[in-house]
Amino acid sequence: MFFYSLALLGSPLESLTYYSDIPLSLGIKVSLKLTNRETEAIVLSEVEKPDFKTNSILEILPFRYSESQIKIAQFMAEYYGCFLGEALSLFVPFEKMDFHLRSTENSPVIPAKAGIQLTEYTAVNITLSPTQSQALDFIRSHPVSLLFGDTGAGKSEIYMKRMDEVLQEGKRCLLLLPEISLTPQMEQRFKHHFGESFVLWHSKMTPKQKKITLEKIYDGSARIIAGPRSALFLPIKDLGLIVVDEEHDESYKSSSRPRYNARDMAIYIGSLLKIPVVLGSATPSLGSYAKYPYYRLRGGYYTSKRSFVYEPSIEALTPFLDEYIVSNFNAGHQGIVFIPTRANFKTMVCDSCGYVIECPFCSVGMSLHRNARALKCHYCNYTEVLPRVCPKCQSGHLSTTRLGTAEAVEHFEKNLAELKIQQFDRDVITTQNKLTKVLKAFNNREIDLLVGTQMLSKGHDYHDIALAVVMGIDNLLGQADYRAREKALSLLVQIAGRSGRKNDSTVIVQSFNESFFSQYLDDYETFLKDELKIREGRYPPHKKLARLLFAHKNGMKAKSEMEKVVEILKTIPTIEIVGFGASPIEKIADKYRFQILLRSDKSTELIRSIKFIKSPLCEIDMDPIEFT
Repeated sequence: MFFYSLALLGSPLESLTYYSDIPLSLGIKVSLKLTNRETEAIVLSEVEKPDFKTNSILEILPFRYSESQIKIAQFMAEYYGCFLGEALSLFVPFEKMDFHLRSTENSPVIPAKAGIQLTEYTAVNITLSPTQSQALDFIRSHPVSLLFGDTGAGKSEIYMKRMDEVLQEGKRCLLLLPEISLTPQMEQRFKHHFGESFVLWHSKMTPKQKKITLEKIYDGSARIIAGPRSALFLPIKDLGLIVVDEEHDESYKSSSRPRYNARDMAIYIGSLLKIPVVLGSATPSLGSYAKYPYYRLRGGYYTSKRSFVYEPSIEALTPFLDEYIVSNFNAGHQGIVFIPTRANFKTMVCDSCGYVIECPFCSVGMSLHRNARALKCHYCNYTEVLPRVCPKCQSGHLSTTRLGTAEAVEHFEKNLAELKIQQFDRDVITTQNKLTKVLKAFNNREIDLLVGTQMLSKGHDYHDIALAVVMGIDNLLGQADYRAREKALSLLVQIAGRSGRKNDSTVIVQSFNESFFSQYLDDYETFLKDELKIREGRYPPHKKLARLLFAHKNGMKAKSEMEKVVEILKTIPTIEIVGFGASPIEKIADKYRFQILLRSDKSTELIRSIKFIKSPLCEIDMDPIEFT
């Protein structure tokens, strides 16, 4: 018999020892029985016969994880504080037949299956401007580079030109996008250029679509692979370039275990496998700007002018906004309205006793969805029928606070009846087909006004927007988050960048903070330089942060565990406890939540310190970007 250490896929358990009657290669995927249920595991190493009874591996599966996939997963487990099986569960394995005597991930292209011949790639000519050509030279010459390009400056053309060169070398390319379901125009552009060699990978694909796409990846006919963070873990043997578009976007950071950042992992993978990585954004993250060489790509194809008008007001639908929207419509143009909150209103409040109707499982107010006649929690999705009276005092005087997209649409439809208006958020745009249909209708001028959330900022090409309205930006600026200034300004720049592609445009900003926004809107780099000085000695990129989360249905137990860990951490001189206590949202999904925020000069000190913690209630969030 042969004995092996196995990592259980997706499991928060240490590796276990099982035996096989035949010898197995490392990385092979197998099935086994654990507590009367069948599960899958990965062979990590051969071990000596243990002094305890072991069970047999049930089946050897036709898939294998490469040496580098296991090495990447081990890094993730170490850095992000998860189990190896949890990290490995992110990866799509290679087909077993893909492997020869050695790993070929960075070797010349080898057809994956007998009879498959890769067609020779012929690049479609792209003409770059002198500035774009200089940017291309720059990213060629650095292992990691940042393309800091204004909206409309032509970053996509530079990506494609560099990809052409990589494909000519017989290698393949990976394009990471923040949210693939929000980028149909990017898909069209790349498919037009690369044809059938371009494929998409994302969570909304059917099992059949995923199977077809994986076959193309396995046999080598997929040469350009695009997708969100999950695409980073596809089995691409001959990868020659990774592009991370809109690298500043928060959706690259996973909000569940393992809490990895796909942008940072792309850079690690590039370093490990000697693959160049290109980051791109009009509003790059402060960390990327400070860490990596960048090329400043200014200007763009658009010669139209963009002017900013500030309305010092709380988040509200005012006659001032209505007048601008009507005037823009009468001039024959389209417009967009950004609101941070979807649904109707954020919370429902009793005017008699002040009671806020909260989710019974989360310590947050329920959001009103008037069309569904329901209140819904946006954290755990609990839904209940819209109440007629206050649950506490039985008063019928219920009011609502904080504007939402649905409420704004109702207002415009009632007061601006001549306009064709479309809600543009996750409540309405639930599938790729709906998104494509709405964007097509908008570009065909069948819609006059889009009212939406951050979906509006996600890189869509709107042809004739002459008015952009930005509401609620002060709520973002006032968040208890060291990145609040960066997040608010970046979002405003991104939303404003959707307008003025064809004609001169106006951007209305509903804010009391004109002095802050106006000084940086035309010079984001100056903001980054100023922000670096403000954060010096306190926050990233100068310091490293880690957040420890404790959650349990028994609030006292979660709090007690947190306090025990605080006492341990106080004895470690290389880290600083910034703060600890109940999370800003103390209860989610019927679990009470407490947290500790740690700071240090080096991530290695944080990782070393966290290893002292053995609490089963503790979840680690390295490099956190969300603090509620």
